[in-house]
Amino acid sequence: MATKSDAALRQELLKVLLYAALALFLIPALTYGFVRYANHDRDADVLRSVETKAYADNTASSEEKEEFISFYRKHPPSQVCGDRVAAQGYREDMCETFGTAWQFYTMQRTALWTLVGGVVLLVAIGALGGLAFVNRQWQYASFVVGWRLMTLAGAAEVVLQGVMGVWLSFWVTAFFAQKYYIKLIAVVGLLVLAGVAVLVTKIFQRVPSNNNVDGECIAEADAPLLWRRIRHMATRLKTAPPDHIVAGIDTNFFVTEAPLTVGGKPLKGRSLFVSIPLLRVLSVPEADAVLGHELAHFRGGDTRASAQLGPKLTQYDHYVHGMQEGGFTLVVYYFMRLYRMVFQIALSRDSREREYKADRTAAKLISAQAISQSLVKIAAYDNYRSSTERALFERDHRLDNTLGIAAAVAQGLRPYAASIDFVDDMRTAHIPHPFDSHPPLAQRMKQVGHPLDPDDYGAIVLEVPKTTWADDITTADAIEQRLWAAYEQQFARNHEQSLAYRYEPANEQERQLVLKYFPPVVFQLKNGATVEVNYSGIAPSDGEPLVEWDAVKALQYNASSFGDSLTVTLNEKGVIGSKTLKVKLHGLGKQKDQFNAVVGHYWQRHQIMRRSAE
Repeated sequence: MATKSDAALRQELLKVLLYAALALFLIPALTYGFVRYANHDRDADVLRSVETKAYADNTASSEEKEEFISFYRKHPPSQVCGDRVAAQGYREDMCETFGTAWQFYTMQRTALWTLVGGVVLLVAIGALGGLAFVNRQWQYASFVVGWRLMTLAGAAEVVLQGVMGVWLSFWVTAFFAQKYYIKLIAVVGLLVLAGVAVLVTKIFQRVPSNNNVDGECIAEADAPLLWRRIRHMATRLKTAPPDHIVAGIDTNFFVTEAPLTVGGKPLKGRSLFVSIPLLRVLSVPEADAVLGHELAHFRGGDTRASAQLGPKLTQYDHYVHGMQEGGFTLVVYYFMRLYRMVFQIALSRDSREREYKADRTAAKLISAQAISQSLVKIAAYDNYRSSTERALFERDHRLDNTLGIAAAVAQGLRPYAASIDFVDDMRTAHIPHPFDSHPPLAQRMKQVGHPLDPDDYGAIVLEVPKTTWADDITTADAIEQRLWAAYEQQFARNHEQSLAYRYEPANEQERQLVLKYFPPVVFQLKNGATVEVNYSGIAPSDGEPLVEWDAVKALQYNASSFGDSLTVTLNEKGVIGSKTLKVKLHGLGKQKDQFNAVVGHYWQRHQIMRRSAE
């Protein structure tokens, strides 16, 4: 039976497929249809002209007239450019390069082959997506080929559809209205050029790698028994042990062969991340089961594959995001996103199977009971910590830098496990992980052959381990203290910034906090005039009243050689539709981008504030 998430995924996939088809076929189909229609009309006009001319020629016999007319019927102007049977002189006259017949013939073929190319591309996306389901080697090859194909196809689509768009912007009005509009052609041309510029920029743009991990390296001297145990398990699994053990306070364990930066220092090779707070709640066998699970990823080549594929996925996602914001590059965005979605389905299935395999390996290495109980404890800790932090973040007053999150979670975890809400929360629990899509808790326990009754979860969490691996790490307390202090300071800063978005200042203290993040920004205009953007609205200096954010429904920046302006659509209804007003921005000049960014930022704050008050 399909889950709700499966149904939602199918719906999203179908929607993206529809948008991708529209993006690939709309402009070429319009071009092809317009050329067919115009060619039919032009051919009819030429034939009528030929017939009139032939019948008016008194020097030609009836047979010669019919032969003359028949030639044009067999070789109409719309087909002569590709008609090698037609007289060479006639073809050369009609098909002069860049002439009307040449343009229509070229655009028709361009549109047709672009349509064919779109169909081939969709088939290729399906085929490459199918290969990604075969195995890990084919998955990597599929993505490398797919990435290159999507990039080349994207460049071709932007250029070809851009040419068709500019051509249509001239010929549609020229054909139907017998005149053309320079501004329309210029606007379409600029959109296409901007799209090409974005395309080229994103191809060569490097994505900054974010491989920072909040933690500290554990030297062997600071945890000799833990290091010995990990090496022993690695030997039993016939895999190399990690080169580094990194301890942190995040609610997960993971391994990676990708380069990391820990405490400002680069790490290369195999790294194992362990969570000190989780080590404190796991018994030694339970922690061994988790560590064995992670080491199994080393043995299976999972970490090597992730290190190889991960940066490429990041680069691809960055490129696709750029296509979404590049205007005309939307013709590329949807089919590139479609391929990414298909590939992600294959990647998630493979990730799920790898997790099951690692769980089974850990169950054989330690015990199925240990792995199942560790899953329950990790999920319970993550649920309770998340709810504790969420409750803190939702508070409407500023927080101190010392929040005591670690102590609150440690003291409240067992009462939470004994509460009536605990079992319901755990039924849908997932195990947190930074790199993989972990399957639901119940499925993972079933896979290792040791499913637990949800009614027994509480007792498992309530059990206090006699000894833990955290006890062996001599620096554990100091590491936790440093990391929690930094984490809580950042948490308090993030919370304060969220208050600046949420507050509708009710007193001076709240007003000062909002002003800290949203101070008035003044822009200089022509002849000493100014316009100020603040958390209340937009205030011109020319005697016009403040445009309050509450009154704003939509904003539109208008660039003009006679002076820029901002059209504000108001919530207030007029005789026809909503009322509008204009804020004059003469002389804004190079401040335009900053002005638009500030206006968008401050208006967004106001919208968030209103939603928070609901």
